[in-house]
Amino acid sequence: MKPKPQSIKAIGDAIAIIWADGHESRFTGRQLRLACRCAACIDEWTHEVRIRPETIPEIVKPLKIDVVGNYAFHVYWSDHHDTGIYTYNFLRELCDAGCGATTHG
Repeated sequence: MKPKPQSIKAIGDAIAIIWADGHESRFTGRQLRLACRCAACIDEWTHEVRIRPETIPEIVKPLKIDVVGNYAFHVYWSDHHDTGIYTYNFLRELCDAGCGATTHG
C-alpha cells in the first residue's frame, strides 16, 4: 500500500506529516533539505551527492509547501532552495530509517 498523508504541516523549522495509517513523521527542515534529491543536489547520471552539508544553515525553514499530484510535495526553503520534490514513498522510507515518529490510534 502506498503511503498517503492525511495532513502535512510546517511547524517552525520542521515538517510534520500524519499518515493515513496513523503514523506521524516529523522532520527538521535541515534534515529534509540535506535529503533533497533534485538534480542540483544529486547528479542525475552518476548519483553523486552534490550538496555540501556545511553550506546548509543549521536552521532552514519551510516557507511554503505545495502538494504535487497524489504522490509528493514541493518545498520553498528559507535558504532559497526550491527545486526538490519529496515523494511520499521517499519520506516514509526516510522516516522508517529514523525520524522523530510516533503512531496514533
